[in-house]
Amino acid sequence: MVGGVRKRVAVVGGGIAGLAAALRLRDLAPLDTEIVVYEQAGALGGKLRTGELGGVTVERGAESFLMSAPDGGESAAVRLVGRLGLGGSLVHPAAAPAALSIGGHLTPIPGGTLMGVPGDLERLDGVARPATGRDHDEGRPLLAAGADVAVGELVRARYGDEVVDRLVDPLLGGVYAGRAEQLSLEVTMPQLARAARVEHTLRAAVRAAQAGSGRVPGAPVFGAVDGGMTRLVDAAATASAARISLGLPVRELARASAGWRLLLGSAPAPRTVEVDAVVLAVPARPAARLLAGVSPEAAEAVAVLDYASVALAGLALPPGTELPDLSGFLVPPSEGTLVKAATFMTRKWAHLGGDGRPVIVRASLGRAGEARRLQFDDAVLLERAHRELAELIGTRLPAPVASWVQRWGGGLPQYAPGHRDRVAFARAVLPEGLALAGAALDGVGVPACVASGERAADDLSKFLEDQ
Repeated sequence: MVGGVRKRVAVVGGGIAGLAAALRLRDLAPLDTEIVVYEQAGALGGKLRTGELGGVTVERGAESFLMSAPDGGESAAVRLVGRLGLGGSLVHPAAAPAALSIGGHLTPIPGGTLMGVPGDLERLDGVARPATGRDHDEGRPLLAAGADVAVGELVRARYGDEVVDRLVDPLLGGVYAGRAEQLSLEVTMPQLARAARVEHTLRAAVRAAQAGSGRVPGAPVFGAVDGGMTRLVDAAATASAARISLGLPVRELARASAGWRLLLGSAPAPRTVEVDAVVLAVPARPAARLLAGVSPEAAEAVAVLDYASVALAGLALPPGTELPDLSGFLVPPSEGTLVKAATFMTRKWAHLGGDGRPVIVRASLGRAGEARRLQFDDAVLLERAHRELAELIGTRLPAPVASWVQRWGGGLPQYAPGHRDRVAFARAVLPEGLALAGAALDGVGVPACVASGERAADDLSKFLEDQ
């Protein structure tokens, strides 16, 4: 303990993982524990950022979260919403289908798939032709115990190229902005990875994963907070009773006589603080930089994670603009467009629409390895998004009455096979009093980040109790 009885904990990173860690620490630690959240940006929330477009509340980052955990229980995000007293503000998307844009046509996404990996090949008519005779029983599980593999490698070997290119790639790309050939099965589809260590065919593994999901038929899959994700951020910060430090980067982390020393601020005017424990809830590269002097092995394990850059183009079209009867669509990389996905926001989220309101479309631009395609000014990206959307939908779109571009440079982690093992190793070699959290470690999505922050807080609370 540093300088007396009262404990002090620093949470570096004010995204939802860091805020979940701060809130959990407040729930677990003695009431007089000082919790300080350091966020180098000018606002909390990370990639949870609510904006406005044409008078309509529109997310500039994550728009929703999964309602269920893999075991069928409430997701960590839903539990957090309840903890913060926002349960009455939960809203769910309308029951509108999504589509794939292939060859200039919008085709409904086939049912019965798991992130695009089908359990019934007969339901793929008009979308993809699966290879025949490949998914046979070889007398052993698809994956050895503890093994990991790229999603594309497994699915391509069993179902062929078209299933990967036309189904798996666009669905994975919609979440991770990555390619199936580079993304870990263990991280992106943990239920399928578990089933593949038991089942002998991919078809059987998909069906086993679906059967074991615990999801209640008819229950909403996704949820959001009416009024925007920033409400969740603000409520978590308030409930944590943490001291919030904005615009002050943490530049170095070092051992202190009894705890940790943080070097804050700019090089010309640095300052230091000492704390008993630290949660690092920042992306991989800044985490590795801060760890380099105190745990080089952990720093090396974390630093290998790569990221994809994306941009979101928000278009407010004139009221009454007609769109297909869909929630949105995904675009396979083979189509060559900069637009990789589009959401018809005012159709998907009924509470956003209404007479006299503009029709909101949000397009996602760019995939892993395509950062150079995003290096144009906002006007160029908006014109490109508007033109491609019209082509992909197959109809003329009127000029928007309002628009914006939100850039997330290096925003989405690309989990290569073996990621889970690297993270486990990094955590195992961390010195006591340090914990890691965030999307860099435990997965994208609000529930994964919340659970990651809470895990870090649990680990530190046990450490602090023993001091």
